[in-house]
Amino acid sequence: QVQVVESGGGLVAPGGSLRLSCTGSGFTFSNYFMHWYRQAPGKERELVASISSGGNSRKYADSVKGRFTISRENAKNTVYLQMNSLKPEVTAAYFCNADAGSYQYWGQGTQVTVSS
Repeated sequence: QVQVVESGGGLVAPGGSLRLSCTGSGFTFSNYFMHWYRQAPGKERELVASISSGGNSRKYADSVKGRFTISRENAKNTVYLQMNSLKPEVTAAYFCNADAGSYQYWGQGTQVTVSS
């Protein structure tokens, strides 16, 4: 059974940090590109960060460059999103996506709220 499970979200003050984790099971995690998306209320889901299957290529949305870092540990079937210098505008549900082209798996999301 395929599962993609995000964790690590929560409430944080502006300027704070969070690290999201996403663990996959039921598929060969190391064969998949992994992406983090986010969706704020009333807005479309947007791609935040991506990492190649081997971890040697990373891409970021312009809005998060320099503040967010995506990484992965294939031995643990886990991808991370380190988020620093958080601003209220990044408040959203964050979703993990496992991407092998024809095969796509999504998690249920984890809420990140940045507020004082």
